[in-house]
Amino acid sequence: MLAHDMKASLNTSEHAQYATVSRAFIADWLTALRPMCSASHFRSLLERSNLHLDQDRAQGRVTLDQIVSLYQLAAVETGDEMMGLWSRPIKPRALQHLLTTVREASSLHGALYRFSTFWNMLLDDYQFELVATDNAVQLILHPTGRRTPQRFGHMLILKLAHGLISWLVQYEVPVKAVAFAFDQPEFSHDYAVIFPAPVTFARAATSIAFERDALGPVHARSTEDLHSFLQNAPRDWIFTRSSEHTQSLRVRRYLSTCRWEEATLQDAARAMNMTPRTLIRRLETDGTSFQSIKDALRRDLAIGSLQNGQRSIEAIALDLGFSSAASFHKAFRRWTGNPPSLYRRQHRADG
Repeated sequence: MLAHDMKASLNTSEHAQYATVSRAFIADWLTALRPMCSASHFRSLLERSNLHLDQDRAQGRVTLDQIVSLYQLAAVETGDEMMGLWSRPIKPRALQHLLTTVREASSLHGALYRFSTFWNMLLDDYQFELVATDNAVQLILHPTGRRTPQRFGHMLILKLAHGLISWLVQYEVPVKAVAFAFDQPEFSHDYAVIFPAPVTFARAATSIAFERDALGPVHARSTEDLHSFLQNAPRDWIFTRSSEHTQSLRVRRYLSTCRWEEATLQDAARAMNMTPRTLIRRLETDGTSFQSIKDALRRDLAIGSLQNGQRSIEAIALDLGFSSAASFHKAFRRWTGNPPSLYRRQHRADG
């Protein structure tokens, strides 16, 4: 018998807490952060964020909570709200001023313009350009010279733009496309967790595009709303919450609401109102497969259970559809590089 109740309880917001990205996804961030403090301080930041230097392996996984914790600690303790990701430090309270600025816009198009002009006063190595056509509005990040793109920095600033305009209208604004000016990394599938749109790589410039019709008027946000956004940063904007982003995330949400023994490609296609062949083709476009998504969800549920729960490893294995604890141990070692018992000791949340 599998843990149907555990998975069925995952609504859209709860589902986000189980999302993980690869350790490689944040490697550029750690590289930028490391020279900003002593070796002991750097290790302390990671440990207080429930990250561990000895887990710095490509197959390691990082949760939303760990990313939020490290961001909140590092932004304050380094005195740089972008933590070394850009050539010039972004001084404390910059994000607060940014929110105050975009909050005064009357439309999302205007908010994006204010976002671009704000960052153009702060960044030396890049400048934003806002380009509008009949059908789309594109926010483009241009280098001011020959620059090697900082992958995590480029991701973070685009997601901040998306997060801010979504905050202004109190729902997630649809994204038309995201492009990055760096080659496709091995962890490219992680970007589907962050962005609700097709993501491409090796483009001339990093950019995010929106349908022009989607950029309507904003809702008034109070000072209390602003303070809440700042207090939760980056939780409210760095991870996506839409259930309609890519086909792979739609499948993932479907899987989180059914029993594993009932989770077939045919059933998923029927739930999404398409043929199995169409679903296979669209998942291939996303660079994934039904089985890969199923395995990833199973992995993330396992990580969440090990970090936050008290249930035995044997019970978790049974709930996730493994025939034995040994099979679960083998799979978990493949996912994270460590057995579940060691992962639980090193990564269990405080308290």
